[in-house]
Amino acid sequence: MIDIKEFTRRRKHLMQDMGKDSIAILPTAGEQVRNRDVNYAFRPDSDFLYLTGFWEPEAVLVLIPGRKHGEYVLFCREKDETQEIWHGRRAGQEEVLEAFGADDSFPITDIDDILLGLMENKTRVFYTMGIHADFDQRLTGWVNQLKQKVRMGVNAPGEFVALDHLLHEMRLFKSATEIKMMKKAASLSCKAHERLIKICQPEMMEYQLEAEFVHECMFNGCRDLAYPSIVAAGKNACILHYTENNSALKDGVLVLVDAGGEYQGYASDITRTYPVNGRFSVEQKALYELVLEAQLAAIDMVYPGSHWNAPHEEAVKVITRGLVRLGLLKGRVDKLIKDEAYKPFYMHRTGHWLGLDVHDVGDYKVDNEWRMLEPGMVLTVEPGIYTGDNRKIAKKWRNIGIRIEDDLRVTRTGHEVLTIKAPKTVAQIEAAMALLAITPVAEARANTINDDKATMQTQTLQTEAYS
Repeated sequence: MIDIKEFTRRRKHLMQDMGKDSIAILPTAGEQVRNRDVNYAFRPDSDFLYLTGFWEPEAVLVLIPGRKHGEYVLFCREKDETQEIWHGRRAGQEEVLEAFGADDSFPITDIDDILLGLMENKTRVFYTMGIHADFDQRLTGWVNQLKQKVRMGVNAPGEFVALDHLLHEMRLFKSATEIKMMKKAASLSCKAHERLIKICQPEMMEYQLEAEFVHECMFNGCRDLAYPSIVAAGKNACILHYTENNSALKDGVLVLVDAGGEYQGYASDITRTYPVNGRFSVEQKALYELVLEAQLAAIDMVYPGSHWNAPHEEAVKVITRGLVRLGLLKGRVDKLIKDEAYKPFYMHRTGHWLGLDVHDVGDYKVDNEWRMLEPGMVLTVEPGIYTGDNRKIAKKWRNIGIRIEDDLRVTRTGHEVLTIKAPKTVAQIEAAMALLAITPVAEARANTINDDKATMQTQTLQTEAYS
């Protein structure tokens, strides 16, 4: 858990940047309906969570630098015995003050009256339009009400400033506590990936691997995943954001698993690719080792003073050179890179920021230049090769999708790979898969097949008896 003092430091830092005569208003995410009377599991808005640590819905954070009665105000639901019996505990106003460090707390039902007063005579409102459409309209309505009081000596805010401009720069640099949370998420996710590598075998279903990943993460403390898992076998791996996960794992193909657990709100993001039958074919191994070579070269470019795009540039060089070596591209490497001839095989970027969001916040360029990497930043490195049904290459190379992804922290002297424990060399993967034993998933799959055969035999005998 993150200590309450860290949330206090974050808010004070933000308010120092805001300046006097300003107010910041930040609602959390709303509950989303899945179907009829069922909601999706609630997850707070990441900006709101970063500043409060408060996990309940129907809440609004207000920061008012210099306010005599307290700078941190939190609107939330009141205690309600009946609602808590049906839907779970609520913090209520008193606990928000004691456990979450708020200076003031009011019922969310009173926000129309109280927030209007808090906004009076403020010159700037820090808020981010376009995220919560309903709240945007309410905020506009409050400002218009204040404008109608001008003859009473009340001034309405005249300037709206994007809150994320300041807040996201703060979130880009992770504290020691945040790194601890991310290491935990990475460690648990690595164990889950290792388990999948060990139990994978032909005739399992993609969703069975997905289920094993979810079980391993949740059983060990990740209450949710950072994003929907991608479990893509064979040609499915050439669909970058494939999430159907409903195909069988066929003997002789690769399976790409892009999945990560979330721990205390912090994401991990890991991709591993391995042969369903435990052994890479010649072509699979050649492409896999090329992607791994590119990833290791890109990782070497992660250090303070290196710029954001350096890992991508290095990965592109290695992949283009390797595709020429394998005969999948022809021409001079420098010209092929200039012409982006590699893009039919490698069409995405090599990484992204990572934190409370899997594609975390933070600018990639500053003053139109790639920003320099600095200690405390966390990013992914994830090159790949996807041949698809490319008719310009030999059939033996087609429909192979490979991606290898790790999470890295930039340190003062270089980098730390947070996800190093998930096997990724050919030798590590084949050795782990050689230890394959009958698992509950494999056993259940075998029993299902046997049950289906027995049913068919019984039906055949019954048909013969009546004929």
